[in-house]
Amino acid sequence: MISQMRMTAFAALGAVGAVLGAGGARAQDVVKVGLISSQTGPFAAVGRQMEGGVRLYMQEHGDRVAGKRIELIIKDDGGVADQTRRIAQELVTNDRVQVLAGFTLTPGALATAPVATQAKTPMIVMLGATSIIPDRSPFIVRTSLSVPQLAYPFAEWIHRQGAKSLVTFVSDYGPGIDYENYVSTAFEAKGGKIAQKIRVPLANPEFAPFLQRLVDLKPDAVFVFVPSGGVGVSLMNQLRERGVAQSGVKIFAEGSMLDDDSLNSMGDSALGMVSSHTYSAAHPSAKNKAFVEGYRKLNGRRPNIVAAYGYDGMHLVYESLKKTQGDANGEKLVAAMMGMEWESPRGPVKVDPATRDLIQNVYVRRAERMGDGEVYNVEFATIPATKDPTRPAK
Repeated sequence: MISQMRMTAFAALGAVGAVLGAGGARAQDVVKVGLISSQTGPFAAVGRQMEGGVRLYMQEHGDRVAGKRIELIIKDDGGVADQTRRIAQELVTNDRVQVLAGFTLTPGALATAPVATQAKTPMIVMLGATSIIPDRSPFIVRTSLSVPQLAYPFAEWIHRQGAKSLVTFVSDYGPGIDYENYVSTAFEAKGGKIAQKIRVPLANPEFAPFLQRLVDLKPDAVFVFVPSGGVGVSLMNQLRERGVAQSGVKIFAEGSMLDDDSLNSMGDSALGMVSSHTYSAAHPSAKNKAFVEGYRKLNGRRPNIVAAYGYDGMHLVYESLKKTQGDANGEKLVAAMMGMEWESPRGPVKVDPATRDLIQNVYVRRAERMGDGEVYNVEFATIPATKDPTRPAK
């Protein structure tokens, strides 16, 4: 009787072990990607574009790669850096994610960098643009851009158009001051003169007195940067109402001011505006046409640059897993990403092994109304294969 009970117990234990073993095997077949972005708060629209790009890539390529099933875990940080870091720690510790991704704002990316380093987990930064972000962890790879990567070539291009004097007109906060510094440095290095640096309040700015100062200075050109959305729309309208262009000042804008997600809401006030960025929904390639059509069908709106950054971030995850034959070890995945190049919706891109940033084109665009009645940033000049000039090769 005792012997029979023991045999029954051993059989039960064996069954439990088999179940646990099967569960462990299933767990090994899954690669979890933790996407942290702003789904609520003032940057929710940015987070939705990012998630839309990620989901489109997975819809197109399926949820299996190199014998692994990709499980996407989405978390909302509300745009608060402390939240970003806490969520990342929970994703690594509790959810056992093998990849961290997303990051709507620079502070959140910087706060999370130590988590990625300690856990040896790849961290795909899909938006934060501060130059130093990849230097904060050897596990960070960025699929967006850095401020100087855009500011330097655009300032040099403005000078080549014959502008000898330039005013910088930016919102008085971190990114605005970064653009002010980098544009000024690059423009002066080419022999140009910065007539004045104008900073406007970030919250509830009243542009009229600052624009009058701009007109009175009579520079050849002005570089403008304020956050996209309501502030950007207001500035576009007031630039036209105050007759800045009619006064002879050429206006050049940082591209996110004329973001594809809000460009139509600016209406005629945006028409003719020249800006620079790494993507436009009107980018003339078959790859981008398919991307825009797929994004519209899935998300009900046209994509902006953040959607392209999210899309490319998932490409990195999938392709690096192919190269490691499904091995999700963090160091192996990051190593597999180095030097990777592909055709993105924005054009040719390549992961720079020296900086873990993308080498990519910068485009100069003009806002035009196209055949479908919508306003687009139409590219008319390309500055190819740009790098961040402040981060030299190691």
